[in-house]
Amino acid sequence: RVDRRQRQMCIRDRSTQSTGVRSKFFPRTQSVFINQRCALTYRYPTLYSTMTEKATKGKKATKEIRLRSEFKNTTPIGEKKDLSGEMPAAYEPPRVEAAWYDWWVKKNFFAPEYNSQAKEKFVIVIPPPNVTGSLHLGHALTNSIEDALVRWHRMCGKATLWVPGTDHAGIATQAVVEKKLMKQKISKYDLGRENFVKEVWSWKNEYGNKIVNQLKRLGGSYDWSRETFTMDPKLSNAVNEAFVKLHSKGLIYRANRLVNWSTALRTAISDIEVDTIEIPKKTKLRLPGYERMIEFGTCLLYTSPSPRDRQKSR
Repeated sequence: RVDRRQRQMCIRDRSTQSTGVRSKFFPRTQSVFINQRCALTYRYPTLYSTMTEKATKGKKATKEIRLRSEFKNTTPIGEKKDLSGEMPAAYEPPRVEAAWYDWWVKKNFFAPEYNSQAKEKFVIVIPPPNVTGSLHLGHALTNSIEDALVRWHRMCGKATLWVPGTDHAGIATQAVVEKKLMKQKISKYDLGRENFVKEVWSWKNEYGNKIVNQLKRLGGSYDWSRETFTMDPKLSNAVNEAFVKLHSKGLIYRANRLVNWSTALRTAISDIEVDTIEIPKKTKLRLPGYERMIEFGTCLLYTSPSPRDRQKSR
């Protein structure tokens, strides 16, 4: 629910966006968020503030337009919300959303055991967000759709389970942690394997917890008692078991193949991690881990003497 002034702002900026005229109310750096601004500001305040911070990074600070309320939640954590107070005339998200989620989780409303007598089941797993950073608008959209599906099946009387969790993101997380260390002029080789793994786990704990809090803020009906991480022992054992079975069937095997070798990570990476660049002529490029520029696009022809020629030269 948006007041008249803010509705006019959104309408005006939408109209000026098509003509290329800069809006009086919103800076150009935030134009990408105009269409979702009104709804996103109220429903996902934490997520919106993160996006606004990224959009205005390095730019002149702008005043954030958002309904603010001096509401203070007096309901103890995990208890049913106290509704004895006066109902406000306008919709205020902080006042409406406070206390409910903690009570839902405490009562295990989202666990399949809550409807254990049901004959049908509906189980899905969250596409685990990478711990390389925080959630964005795409996560909010996906989880809103999945939450609607889960709640619908729950209302139909089925025993539902929506499993939450996060993904370690492997090399992607390693690259992010290495960039963080580079700012301190430290490499993973300076730390050693054991200390570097500790740094990665520290990153996971920081951003993994941040993601969990964001998911809870969205109000998704996850069963948090079954929260998992892709490097948990039970999941790692399942991966090893699957790998061994596929290898025994000949579906996974060792062979000579062209691979994408990362000179910075010093390991092979998948095609999805590679940016392809067309080089029309001899070009020098700067690569991670190298102080000098490396020459590409050059074909070198050379002749190597045969063993017979070597004997004759002697």
